[in-house]
Amino acid sequence: MGGPTRRQVLAAIVLAPAALAAGGCGLLDDATPDPLVALAAQARADAALAAAVVAADGLLAGRVEPVRAARTAHAEALEAEIARRADGRAAVSTAAAPPAGNAPATLAGLREAVAAAGEAATTAALGLPADRVGLVASVAACCGAYAEVLT
Repeated sequence: MGGPTRRQVLAAIVLAPAALAAGGCGLLDDATPDPLVALAAQARADAALAAAVVAADGLLAGRVEPVRAARTAHAEALEAEIARRADGRAAVSTAAAPPAGNAPATLAGLREAVAAAGEAATTAALGLPADRVGLVASVAACCGAYAEVLT
């Protein structure tokens, strides 16, 4: 199993308040890069990879298109949260961000990229404030589910 397990995602959700109590509120000050920027860039790269997989083999469209749509939605939701948190500061755009990896445009490459995204989101969720954990944990869970579906 390459993606985060249900137990890991739930642990991320449960442990987030403890991280806040230990000083997690200061995790996203002006000097610290927003961890959601990398997750959004990875979501954009995964969506582009999914489109490339379909372009290479149109027969996979039925399996891959839901992944592309989900990863596009993830990028948009993460970017909206980045903008909300920026609140007047210069927000970082991920629309033109470089791909998060060099996965081949194959079903296996997409599966590996989505599994890695799920693991990255699980790790990020452990250190986020409570108001952001739900979004990132849901991204992690979705990526873990799609990584299994693409097996």
